[in-house]
Amino acid sequence: MEIKNKKWILKERPQGLVKDSDFELVTESLPKLEEGEILLENLYLSFDPTQRMWLNDLPGYLPPVQIGELVRSGGMGRVLESKNPDYQIGDLTFGFVGWQTYCLTKAEGNDRFRVVPELLPIPTMLNVLGTTGITAYYGLVELGKPQPGETVLVSGAAGATGSVAAQIAKIKDCHVIGIAGGKEKCNWLKKCGVDEVIDYKNTNVHEELPKIAKNGIDIYFDNVGGELLETVLYLINLNARVLLCGGISSGYDSRNLPSGPSNLFALIIQRATMQGFLVLDYLPKSQKAMEEIATWIMENKILHREDIQEGIENCPQTLNRLFTGENKGKQILKI
Repeated sequence: MEIKNKKWILKERPQGLVKDSDFELVTESLPKLEEGEILLENLYLSFDPTQRMWLNDLPGYLPPVQIGELVRSGGMGRVLESKNPDYQIGDLTFGFVGWQTYCLTKAEGNDRFRVVPELLPIPTMLNVLGTTGITAYYGLVELGKPQPGETVLVSGAAGATGSVAAQIAKIKDCHVIGIAGGKEKCNWLKKCGVDEVIDYKNTNVHEELPKIAKNGIDIYFDNVGGELLETVLYLINLNARVLLCGGISSGYDSRNLPSGPSNLFALIIQRATMQGFLVLDYLPKSQKAMEEIATWIMENKILHREDIQEGIENCPQTLNRLFTGENKGKQILKI
């Protein structure tokens, strides 16, 4: 049976928010499988801010998507056909499936897919049990090493990664401050147990943060960067840990990269550390994080939500939701 695959390819480098015209939605007939290959029917795509960065012609931890190439994206699909003994028909898999309806791949090296047990709904597994939850866990627990009573600040705290990081900090008996945009997101964070919430859309976060963080900040889980990072560095305590997870203040647009903070000397004064990290470094040992997070979910210690859009034709605008603040929770697209 001939299978028609719809896929988005990069047509030109976006400037600012992406437009449909930056891409082209094409339809192709897939060839028959060769030895070692598998064919996936993609079910859900994961949308993360870093995908916007991959569209820039700049070096990074993964090479930029080239003009004419499939747009890179993580996602989950089910094995329809297999000529690879490691994958059985019906297996649910996670990996870089791309913006397309099917994925034909050798499933080896960087293109290898992880077979995942169907313990929870797929959107949940893409969220708290996916790369966002694993990012929050290893960033906060392994690098931040939170201690009871410490003050933890999370920016982008209503997002998929930030909300998990904030709730793990509460589980570790920390005092947690979250920064988010809009009343609805701030109310949701309070429902998650966050102690103090700053609405950066309706207040001046640079003025409010010093008032709320009166005892200083021990751990800063940074999803924003820019001017906010500079404000935080004035408030860090002795031996503070600043964890650089993302920089959404730039929009991940090469035209809009913010300048670095001017007060890095605060790290010396407070004998603090600042460290960037990527989830790719932790995926090989992610089972520990997934098991602990799954336990917390079942104990109702971690709340989560998914913002699910539908239809392969809506990929560009679904990506933009991450930068306009429209998304509420983990951004996902159901194919």
